[in-house]
Amino acid sequence: MVDINNKYKKCTICKKEHTSIHTEVAPGEVIYVCDTCLETAKNNFIFICMSCGQVYMRPKKQMIERMQDMELKKAYMLCEDMQIIQGIDMCVQCDPEGIIEQVNMHKTAMC
Repeated sequence: MVDINNKYKKCTICKKEHTSIHTEVAPGEVIYVCDTCLETAKNNFIFICMSCGQVYMRPKKQMIERMQDMELKKAYMLCEDMQIIQGIDMCVQCDPEGIIEQVNMHKTAMC
């Protein structure tokens, strides 16, 4: 018997391998993640822009060491052993002005 909900689609991250591993990240919005990318998520934070689909990978250890915000640093340190693929609303690829506005708002809030 074939499970019709077990679709194979291209991995949202590497866009190479086909997989049935998926999750709904927002109502009606599904991402697919292959085994290779899941393995990559052990040592890297993976961010997917939910606007344009651009994928960013950053080494966990390096990101945590560079963080200035101690609360955020604590939160990421707690997640260091987890496989996390995080959706972001926008990225520098699809909305460079929006990113600059966000950074400026964050700087203003910190003052």
